[in-house]
Amino acid sequence: MLAVFEQCIGKPPPELNLTDAGQRRECNSREEIAASFRSRWPDSTLYKLANDNFLGLSHGGESPKHPRSIVVMEDIFCIFSGALDNICDLRKYYGLSRQATEAMIMVEAYKVLRDRAPYPPDQVIKELEGKFSFILFDSKTSTLFLARDREGCVALHWGVAADESLVCSDDPEFINAACGQCYTPFPPGCIFISGSGLTSFDHPLHKVKAMVREDDGGKTDAVIFQVDFYTRLHSIPRRGSASNWADAAVVEGD
Repeated sequence: MLAVFEQCIGKPPPELNLTDAGQRRECNSREEIAASFRSRWPDSTLYKLANDNFLGLSHGGESPKHPRSIVVMEDIFCIFSGALDNICDLRKYYGLSRQATEAMIMVEAYKVLRDRAPYPPDQVIKELEGKFSFILFDSKTSTLFLARDREGCVALHWGVAADESLVCSDDPEFINAACGQCYTPFPPGCIFISGSGLTSFDHPLHKVKAMVREDDGGKTDAVIFQVDFYTRLHSIPRRGSASNWADAAVVEGD
């Protein structure tokens, strides 16, 4: 699966861009990444959105244990990889039919967050049991929503292309071609929402911190995000009635 969004929609933590930008390829616009995706997987499904943002799905190399699916409902796009162990309970909770897929459930869960705010997103995602990652985009509000299971059993990577676009994919080879060294695994047990940033759904009051690794020459060659249990957030204030969660204040060493 693949998603590419302009920086104003998908603005990741700045540390994601710390690796040597000189190693990135010069021409990796959103259009070129889309063309490369289509060339690599001719049978893929590709959704071109406003401003040349796009979502793509291919079943090439798909694991039977982690099937991929995509759904579009009410201008909300969701690509889901993996499986939910408590899917029957979630179908009942959201009033869905027995045929509802994991991607459909995530659209309904997102609509709860969007339409019934204030409602902390971690309370919705922490109820998911299973091995999964998903990419969701609300085209009406230009909101991007990413998440990955606690153990990181299902692959999801994110990176920054040469034109500063955010790239998300479960294929490390493809995202490396698009972003060079400027990519890293999306942290397990975390969520990312446009305008809110990166948070842990099991530890929402602790900061998710970037750990930078340098090579022998002092250059940053890797960035790994993980929960910092020594940095506690006061709270997660919410604003508006839709989908935005403001950045939280940080208390160091608490």
